[in-house]
Amino acid sequence: MKKTEFIAAIAEKSGLSKKDAEAALTAALDTIVDTVAAGDKIQLVGFGTFEQRTRNARTGCDPRTGNKIEIPASKVPAFKAGKAFKDIVNK
Repeated sequence: MKKTEFIAAIAEKSGLSKKDAEAALTAALDTIVDTVAAGDKIQLVGFGTFEQRTRNARTGCDPRTGNKIEIPASKVPAFKAGKAFKDIVNK
């Protein structure tokens, strides 16, 4: 499903116009991105948790040359599905 299809589905289920559904989706996604980037997490009971995780520095291998390289530590966004979401998917 692409973003436009997702917006159309939201509009249909909620009774909003496509323009309002797009505004709501954009606001929700922006809020998630800003909150996770700030280091906080968002917990949506039954759906899941969006959070920031830290990857430790590690040694990797350049696939072209085979040389070892140092990969620095970094922060990455993560999503963990909630139990209700997992149960629906596994039906």
